[in-house]
Amino acid sequence: MDKAPTKSVKTQLHSRNRHRTGYDFLQLAQTLPELASFVFENQYGNLAVDFADPIAVKTLNKALLLHFYKLIYWDLPEGYLCPPVPGRVDYIHYLADLLADDNQGNIPQSKRIRVLDIGIGANAIYPIVGHGEYGWSFVGSDIDVTAIKLATLIAQSNPSLKDALQCRSQHDSEAIFKNIIKPNEYYALSLCNPPFYASMQEADANNALKIKNLAKSSQLQTATVRNFSGQDNELWCKGGEREFISKMIMESYDYQNQCLWFTSLVAKKETLTILTKRLNNIGAADVKIITMAQGQKISRMIAWSFIKKSDRHQFLINHRMV
Repeated sequence: MDKAPTKSVKTQLHSRNRHRTGYDFLQLAQTLPELASFVFENQYGNLAVDFADPIAVKTLNKALLLHFYKLIYWDLPEGYLCPPVPGRVDYIHYLADLLADDNQGNIPQSKRIRVLDIGIGANAIYPIVGHGEYGWSFVGSDIDVTAIKLATLIAQSNPSLKDALQCRSQHDSEAIFKNIIKPNEYYALSLCNPPFYASMQEADANNALKIKNLAKSSQLQTATVRNFSGQDNELWCKGGEREFISKMIMESYDYQNQCLWFTSLVAKKETLTILTKRLNNIGAADVKIITMAQGQKISRMIAWSFIKKSDRHQFLINHRMV
């Protein structure tokens, strides 16, 4: 593997996303030598990995996290969701823009900015990149006890994260903010990558189509493996993303004075109309919808606040975040 990297700017990614110029596989393999065995020259003469291969995907993303975010340790057991790093980084940058708009155009960059990650997963991706890019501190929650243990292990194994991430188990599968946000706790942001699908069958059907499109060999074309993996609770829930985020909206009302911005990713465009209506009905002071694109995939972030625009900078000041 001695071919120089091809530099093509992925203009659809956020302007501050450090992955806009693609992957330098030679550099990444120096950080994580095991990546080299998954890299090959594709039909266009460029270095690549097989994105239909879950082990290759995990190894590439591990290399990205170790190289760019200076981790000493990161790993995932088989079956847990492996995050595509560039897209996750985009979410963080758009959140930073949201805060800058309430902070006289300046992105606040310190541990004083507290962020709540709903469904942190075993990979702890958002705390890793959020702290790495802006120095923010995080509380991560999850209903999966094993995921909490693994995310805690990642935090404790990396000096940069040790004091920047606290993980909390959500013991009530019907609750989101309840039991997690404590009295007299204040957050600049909450974020969430909700389970998108309404059933396991829907998740598997969509995955089969994706694998068919990605596969490089006939063997993988018929495989049922998920290239980015994922536990059932990470991929689907009753009612899918619409009901999950709707529940989040209803619960957020009870914590409206403890979090400046509540946010979530939204995969389906048609879901936004329903969510916006529910936010208007519940009395949100501000609702924003931001479109994010990674390659051929279009995703959206919905953000809402119960605090008026004129009072949001004061919220950050009052709670010593700026």
